[in-house]
Amino acid sequence: MTIKNVTVAGGGVLGSQIAFQAAFTGFKVTLYDINDGAIDHAKQLLASYVPEFEDFYDDGDKASAVIDQMSFSTSLAEAVADADLVIEAIPESVKIKVDYYTELSKVAPAKTIFATNSSTFVPSQFVEYVDRPEKFLAIHFANQIWKNNNAEIMGHPGTEDKYLDEVVQFAKDIRMVPFRLYKEQHGYILNSLLVPLLDAAQKLWVNGVSDPETIDKSWMIATGAPQGPFAILDVVGLNTPYNLALAKADTDTQSAEIAKALKAMIDDGKTGAASGEGFYQYPNPAFADPDFLK
Repeated sequence: MTIKNVTVAGGGVLGSQIAFQAAFTGFKVTLYDINDGAIDHAKQLLASYVPEFEDFYDDGDKASAVIDQMSFSTSLAEAVADADLVIEAIPESVKIKVDYYTELSKVAPAKTIFATNSSTFVPSQFVEYVDRPEKFLAIHFANQIWKNNNAEIMGHPGTEDKYLDEVVQFAKDIRMVPFRLYKEQHGYILNSLLVPLLDAAQKLWVNGVSDPETIDKSWMIATGAPQGPFAILDVVGLNTPYNLALAKADTDTQSAEIAKALKAMIDDGKTGAASGEGFYQYPNPAFADPDFLK
C-alpha cells in the first residue's frame, strides 16, 4: 500500500504542524478534533505556519494554498473514512487515548495504519485497545517539524515490519529524516535526552533555586545551545509538561509542585510561544536578544 490519504487526530501544536507538513508535501490531509472550537484553534495555528514555510522552503510559495486543500471534521468516522494512515496527536492522557483507540478501531477501514505521536507513552500500552496490532506503531515528531525534521518511528513487539517500512517512507516523503528504533523506549531517543533536562530545570525553578532566565542563560553559555530549557518549554507549549507533571503528581511531590506552578501560568493564559507568552513574551523573547548572555 502507498500512503496517500492522511488523517491527523488532534489539532494542537504538533498535530497542526504534522497536518500542514503532510499537506504541503502533497498528501490529502484531514484534520480531526473534538469540536468546532478546537478546529477553529487548529486553523489559527495552521495560518501561523504559512509565513514560516514561505521563508524556510525554496518552494514555500505554495504554503499559502495548503489550508484550503485540507479537510476538517469533528466526526472521527468521517475523518478516517478513507485514511491510509491516522496519526494521533491528542492529549497525553491514558483515558483519552484508550477511548480514542477504542472508537477508532470501530470506524477505521481495514487498510488504515494507526500511529501515535505520543511523547511519553509506547504503543504496547494501548495495543489491547486496537483491532489491528500489526498495523499499530509510533511516529514521533519534534516541535517546528519543518526545521527540526526528525521523525522517530517505533513499533511494539507485534508490529509488522512492512508497516514500519511504509511509515519510514512516509516520513521521507514529508521531508523528515526517519530514525527507526529497534525496540520500544519511553521518550524515544530525543525525549529520553530532553525530558530529564526540562524536568531538572523546572525543579530548580519551583524550588526557588533560580529564575527561568538565569537557568536558561546558564545552560546556553555552558553548552552553546541556542535556547535554554524554559525557552524550549515555551515552544512545546506548557500544556504538555503540565500533563506530564500531573501524571506523576500523586507519587512525586516535586512533580506536584511543578504541575501547580504550570497550572497557574496556564490559567493566566500564559501557555507558551503560541499564545504570545509563557516564560517569555513573544514575538521578541528576551533570550533572542543579542545581549541576553552578557
